[in-house]
Amino acid sequence: MKTNYEIRYAAHPEDAKHYDTQRIRRDFLMEKVFAPDEVNMIYSMYDRMIVGGALPVNEVLTLEAIDPLKASYFLTRREMGIFNVGGPGEVKAGGAVFTLDYKEALYLGSGDREVTFRSLDAARPAKFYFNSTTAHRNYPDRKVTKQDAIVAEMGSLEGSNHRCINKMLVSQVLPTCQLQMGMTELKPGSVWNTMPAHVHSRRMEAYFYFEVPEEHAVCHFMGQPEETRHLWMRGDQAVLSPEWSIHSAAATHNYTFIWGMGGENLDYGDQDFSEITDLK
Repeated sequence: MKTNYEIRYAAHPEDAKHYDTQRIRRDFLMEKVFAPDEVNMIYSMYDRMIVGGALPVNEVLTLEAIDPLKASYFLTRREMGIFNVGGPGEVKAGGAVFTLDYKEALYLGSGDREVTFRSLDAARPAKFYFNSTTAHRNYPDRKVTKQDAIVAEMGSLEGSNHRCINKMLVSQVLPTCQLQMGMTELKPGSVWNTMPAHVHSRRMEAYFYFEVPEEHAVCHFMGQPEETRHLWMRGDQAVLSPEWSIHSAAATHNYTFIWGMGGENLDYGDQDFSEITDLK
């Protein structure tokens, strides 16, 4: 197996407005989340969130304690949320084994133990997407399915944004220190998410887009409401969203995305909205 990581530093919004396309992609986009028998991750200076993916095919992959953590185990001072976006697989955390099917999630609390990823069928390997934030105490590990989620149906087909927001690893479902994660599914014919756009200066966020057909793409919008930028993305890619940035997208096909947040509070509704007509 192979573990790859890189560190992404935080940007001031006054600096970011001068970035060109190459710099925006370099600083905010994670192009390679999955590669066979690899664990790939970004250690972000935005609330110290780690964003990554594990794709076990022929090997069992270990979640290694990368050097920036300065810890014996990855979860020594961290909590973690994992979504399986591939075939059936297993996550082993210490002595506990959790089987995850497609679109099922797992919360792992902090604590010294080894974590491994395994696919149950190499022909249909599991794809484990994860977010991790720092944690001040341990909360119990727990598997969460869509049946456990708090579901909010929003938007309309007429507005091209009919979607179901599955709040899965959130404080209303299970206790966490600061991590909040969920999955938004857009209905056929709808392409817009998170519109009207918002920021929440108390938290950063990461988006992972999937169920995007090979010949289609997602245009992710970021930046300050009065100084927006965009990123063209493919399926199975992730993007970092600073606390000062909007995070919204439109695509050439309906899709699904996983959102993860970390920061000062656990209030899902802590959002500062912008009028659509005020975006620039």
